[in-house]
Amino acid sequence: MYILKCANDTFYVGSTKNLIRRFKEHQNASGANHTKRYGPVELVYFEIYQRIDFAYYREKQIQGWTRKKKQALINGEYTDLEIAAKKMFRMKQ
Repeated sequence: MYILKCANDTFYVGSTKNLIRRFKEHQNASGANHTKRYGPVELVYFEIYQRIDFAYYREKQIQGWTRKKKQALINGEYTDLEIAAKKMFRMKQ
């Protein structure tokens, strides 16, 4: 699972079995439509999983997060991440 920062300052979250190959595809505008449109991209975060389905699950989880929560994860600001998660939980109740 990985997070890219696009030239327009948006984040793209994806998962792959080969991060190096996939990153090159995004850089060469042969990746996802979002990165084709808003490239070039910068790899800002990644996690490694033994199985692609675990990575895909994590990708979908993070895609549902707010920008602030994604930024906290990228920056390793776990206290801010916990606070953002609690706020989201309260909003859903």
